[in-house]
Amino acid sequence: MKKAFIVSIAALLMAAPLAQAQAQARSDHRKPQVEVQTRSDHRKPQSHSQIKKSAPQKVLSKKHWSKGQRMNDWKKHSSVSDYKRHGLRKPGSGQRWVQVDNQYVLISIASGLIAGIVAGR
Repeated sequence: MKKAFIVSIAALLMAAPLAQAQAQARSDHRKPQVEVQTRSDHRKPQSHSQIKKSAPQKVLSKKHWSKGQRMNDWKKHSSVSDYKRHGLRKPGSGQRWVQVDNQYVLISIASGLIAGIVAGR
């Protein structure tokens, strides 16, 4: 009788960590939801009939590039072939001017490193 009691207590002590590990394994493994920043409207409260329903406005942030950074997606942006028209110097061999937003970025084709940046006019 004592052996059966000791064996059952030992089994309970070993089963507790396993049950806890299974509970943690059931957690949600989906990607976290991206929060959209909205601009809040700080006006006086209006009557219910005057309230206009509108979609939340997304706040877009632009990437600020600097010399020496790696730009992996430079192929997605339009390349500049007529660099003289835009007031840019001739790119070296293995380099290309790419227009990103309102900037011209000189990219090394092989590595994707930024060799120079010029603000657009």
